[in-house]
This record gives sequence, structure tokens and C-alpha cells, in this order.
Amino acid sequence: MIQLTDVTKQYPTKSGPRTILKGINLTIRKGEHVGILGRNGAGKSTLVRVIGGAEPPTTGTVEREMSVSWPLAFTGGFHAKLTGIDNLRFICRIYGVDFHDRLDFVKDFSELGAYLYEPLGVYSSGMRARLAFAISMTIDFDCYLIDEVMAVGDDSFREKCKVELFEKRADKAMLIVSHSHRYLKGTCNRFLLFRDGTIQEYDDFDEVYEKYKELLAEPQTF
Repeated sequence: MIQLTDVTKQYPTKSGPRTILKGINLTIRKGEHVGILGRNGAGKSTLVRVIGGAEPPTTGTVEREMSVSWPLAFTGGFHAKLTGIDNLRFICRIYGVDFHDRLDFVKDFSELGAYLYEPLGVYSSGMRARLAFAISMTIDFDCYLIDEVMAVGDDSFREKCKVELFEKRADKAMLIVSHSHRYLKGTCNRFLLFRDGTIQEYDDFDEVYEKYKELLAEPQTF
């Protein structure tokens, strides 16, 4: 289980602190697939980073009784001067898994060919995302954080990602950020709507999507 209690996240700006998350209370249990909708800049990705531990909350607590992935396709933890292979070796060492057992999978899944032996500094953003997703699938997490990952690559690669994640790991907990209503409706069993730094929870997708459309029609302020 992952438990957020009164989580607030603020960032300093020239005009003063800006509060992105306002007293978030949320529980994610094993096997639950939680979809997040909200306008751009609402705080969806911030919530994902806080849950994953990439950023601490300003106030409140995050308790994790499950292992949590980094955001899939996130490449911020990679070293640009290391090759794709060396980055895989480094991450395997951090998580205590055998590098050699995972190398063939990453080669096959990422479809990067000879670029796996080149430094990440020469990769395009899409190539980095392919590598990050492939490496993510080599580590067995209890909960996967998914922030628009299905925008990576061409149609065949996106389909391969869906099979690897949603079919082979259907029993894992997932927190999914996406602007695709069809994608969320077919994947999730709980839904969160971001509004003014808070979340509203729904079990029915059609209901939350109507609220989301109403939200999009409102004037946006930052």
C-alpha cells in the first residue's frame, strides 16, 4: 500500500511560493490501476514524482509499503556520458539484479541496435524514452508510475509497451497520467480529477470525464 497524508508541495517563484499540491490524501493498494486527469500544469506529474520519491513533499507524509518504479520513460536518472549498456549496468547494480540476465531483453525490446553502445548524449528524446521503458521492465516493481509513456515511439512500439505493461503486469498497481480518455477508460478502475491543487476521486469513468470537460471549459489561471 502507498499512503499519502495531507501532502502539500510548493515551489518558490519570483512572486512567492506557488502551491501545486494542497493537502492530498490518497491510498493506492496492490493491483489498483488509478488514472489521473487534469489540465496542463495542474500538478499531475508533480504528484507522480512525490509518490515515486523523486521529490519530497513540502509538508505531509508519503508511506510506501510497496516498491515503486521511477516514472516510466523518465530519463532524468541516466548519465549522458555513459552508453545505454552502461546505464543499464548501473541501474541493475542499484537494484541488486543481474545485468547479464536483463541485457538481451533490453536489446530486443528497445530496438536501439548499435546505439546501445553509444553515449546517451547522442540519443534523441524518443530513443532515451525507449531505453528507459525497456530498463523499467527489467525491474519487478509492485507499483508502476506511468506519465504519458504510451506517446513513445511508433504504433508497433506502443503496442509492444501495452502488452508488456498491461497484460504481463496486469496484477501490479499503477498510477497513470494521460490525456487519452480511451486509454484511461480501458485501463483503470479508479480515477482522480485534479482541480486547483486538490483531487476528486471517482469510480465511474464517464462521470469523471464529464467533470474533466467542464474543467477544461473554465478559464485557466496560474
